[in-house]
Amino acid sequence: MIADLPAVLVLNAKDNVGVVPANVDAGRALVNGVVAAERIPRGHKVAISHIAEGAPVLKYGQIIGYATKAIQPGEHVHLQNLAILDLALKHEFCVDNAPAVMVPEERRRTFDGFDRGNGRIGTRNYIGILSTVNCSATVSRYVAEHYARRFREAGHDNIDGVVALTYGGGCALNLKSEGGRILTRTFKGYARNPNFGGILMIGLGCETFQYGPLVEEAGLEEGKTFRTMMIQNQGGTRKTIDAACEMIDDMLPDVGRVRRTPQPLSGIKLALECGGSDGYSGISANPALGVASDLLVKEGATTVLSETPEIYGAEHLLTRRAARPEVAEKLLSRIDWWRDYTARNDAELNNNPSFGNKAGGLTTILEKSLGAVAKGGSMPLNAVYEYAEEVTEPGFVFMDTPGYDPAAVTGQIAGGCNLVAFTTGRGSVSGYKPAPCIKIATNTPMYEHIKDDMDINCGTIVDGSETIEEAGRRIFEFVIETASGRKTASEAFDYGDNEFVPWQVGAIT
Repeated sequence: MIADLPAVLVLNAKDNVGVVPANVDAGRALVNGVVAAERIPRGHKVAISHIAEGAPVLKYGQIIGYATKAIQPGEHVHLQNLAILDLALKHEFCVDNAPAVMVPEERRRTFDGFDRGNGRIGTRNYIGILSTVNCSATVSRYVAEHYARRFREAGHDNIDGVVALTYGGGCALNLKSEGGRILTRTFKGYARNPNFGGILMIGLGCETFQYGPLVEEAGLEEGKTFRTMMIQNQGGTRKTIDAACEMIDDMLPDVGRVRRTPQPLSGIKLALECGGSDGYSGISANPALGVASDLLVKEGATTVLSETPEIYGAEHLLTRRAARPEVAEKLLSRIDWWRDYTARNDAELNNNPSFGNKAGGLTTILEKSLGAVAKGGSMPLNAVYEYAEEVTEPGFVFMDTPGYDPAAVTGQIAGGCNLVAFTTGRGSVSGYKPAPCIKIATNTPMYEHIKDDMDINCGTIVDGSETIEEAGRRIFEFVIETASGRKTASEAFDYGDNEFVPWQVGAIT
């Protein structure tokens, strides 16, 4: 920590709480004559004025909950005295949606990407094995492991790897149900993601989720770089593995022949994600990523915010930025869907934050959401998409997903995202093949502790050595470098094979 770092950070003049950037012991002077009444852990909140029982607690200039008992200046504000009571947000539409001032065409940046045609640009060049049912997962993984060994021994100068994306479903569901439609969209989106140069779909044969209708709906045709097969038709596992390896061997020359060429930043679709959030997330990494998002949008790129349960209580900030009233209305309709969904399943939206979020200083979903929305910067909200729906609108958009990170990112990649920017305060370590995942730390102690898995440290903002704008510009440049082939920490360890997690909604029969 820098020596002259203030004892408490007050984020908005309206706030009645501040955040301590380092552990504070009882008796330490904080701000405006306030003295810590007890030990306050780093990243947690402290009252900087008297808060009456039932009065709103303000952070970021917004309500994050209400005092469940009177809170004195200098007291720790957390689970013991802060909760969500009745909250009626005012939803204004399209009042903060001034069009982005775009970078002139002649001055726009480029990156080195893989041109797949029809405006689809890849940042990586993988061959994907899509296991359409759990029953074909073992065979799919065996084939991928064969190529992992082969690539380790001989390498390949232009193919990033062969990855098997497997999951635990594919049967015993109604494909005409909401869950069935989501699953179909997810697989269709992965099959068309531009980070794949080749695709092999492997099914069992008797499952509910047949790949035939999926392939037809996606407009895919079998050829050198797109193949399908069924284990039962091939005559068992060993014959399927042998046939699959022959098919991929046939793909390798064509997939490897495609080379990186200069592409406009409009070819970037960046998933904005956070996981393992803490009390610093909304102060450092998230707003810095928001700056990077704005810079990308001004260059013609697309950035995709997600995790509907984690914008709950902050959605009014997004409706104000909606480009059109129907965009705001669609966002609120998804919030209403979640209210109904959680009620039907004996859950509540404020069940989020998680244990780790609370340990890191976050108390209510309102507080978490206000920090999470900061990832989306300040550009107009151009569109709202359902889970795994193809993202076609450029600029800043939103996708309805769960708050569970692997499921959320799976939806974004299915929507066409070719990069992921992932902020974390507690230390999330996932990779998301085929999209490179840039890990952005919210605080320096965690970054130093888990440095091998992090790409960028935004604890510099908390430490006072860098502004949010400077960190955002640094993320922006890192995104361009990563899109052009720079390996992320996850990629250096070859992580990311197990984070394909389609959102499962509905009954399994």
